[in-house]
Amino acid sequence: MRILITGGAGFIGSALIRHLLQNTEHQVLNLDKLTYAGNLESLASVANHPRYRFAQLDIIDQPQVRALLDEFQPEAIMHLAAESHVDRSIDGPSAFIQTNIVGTYALLEATRGYWQGLNEAAKQAFRFHHISTDEVYGDLHGADDLFTETTPYAPSSPYSASKAASDHLVRAWQRTYNLPVLITNCSNNYGPFHFPEKLIPLVILNALDGKPLPVYGNGAQIRDWLFVEDHARALLKVVTEGKVGETYNIGGHNEQQNIDVVRSICALLEELAPNKPAGVERYEQLITFVKDRPGHDLRYAIDASKIERELGWVPAETFATGLRKTVQWYLNNLDWCRHVQDGSYQRERLGATE
Repeated sequence: MRILITGGAGFIGSALIRHLLQNTEHQVLNLDKLTYAGNLESLASVANHPRYRFAQLDIIDQPQVRALLDEFQPEAIMHLAAESHVDRSIDGPSAFIQTNIVGTYALLEATRGYWQGLNEAAKQAFRFHHISTDEVYGDLHGADDLFTETTPYAPSSPYSASKAASDHLVRAWQRTYNLPVLITNCSNNYGPFHFPEKLIPLVILNALDGKPLPVYGNGAQIRDWLFVEDHARALLKVVTEGKVGETYNIGGHNEQQNIDVVRSICALLEELAPNKPAGVERYEQLITFVKDRPGHDLRYAIDASKIERELGWVPAETFATGLRKTVQWYLNNLDWCRHVQDGSYQRERLGATE
């Protein structure tokens, strides 16, 4: 297949592209605006692959996106381009409205024009796969409650509200225009190449530098953690085998309190990085509780039984195995981390085009 991936220089997008190029015969066109979270160094291992192309483009630029579609002739679009950091959405929601809502609208319209020009067989085979989040569901209160594909939407932050809006647009374009769509809602991803502002890489790198390990509130927030390479496998399953119009929840079956995640990282670092910064006897002593953020959801947990039942996907990694791999990857790839932290990854990519 020819697959166009939006946001392919981001954390999940780059993992998906590496998976596709290393484990399938599909051709990939990566369309990415290269905002702060887009990092082409995450794709260095496949940058010169004969089945890979890159185009620096904003999905809001509908005419340019349409021209790219007409030229590449994708058989599937996997839409991952999004602003995704909750704290940033609270500080400045505008970018989230533009990218996640207006951008998705523009991409849908460019796709609709392209799709309507295909022959009947190509129309039937085409797929528009929209990748979303479990945060659109709000939070859970019962200890045994789980998000299912029919859980009502109740977003809590500007980020999750913008993703909920984009989900609704995608469904509307199927119902109104018969565009063949698929939607997936995933739980918290973690793994190699994760942008250092997110919890797990932030804790790893702060600990190595002897800096405070910030934990919101009392750290009792519960998340279901999904190893990013497991997510990439699930996304490929959905786009190739999923039923048009369906939603599939993708979870890791790994519920953890935030404070326990931080303590687990500290324990792994005690083993894997025993030479601590000056003045640090144990990594756990760096844990610092900070004021909780506004509207912070307490618990997310996904019922991923549908994708297992219908498509045969289950995560390969437990939280213990995935976290160990993640911590070891960061220890082995500190150059990548420092390039992100000092901003040099952005300076190096200036002028990057197809």
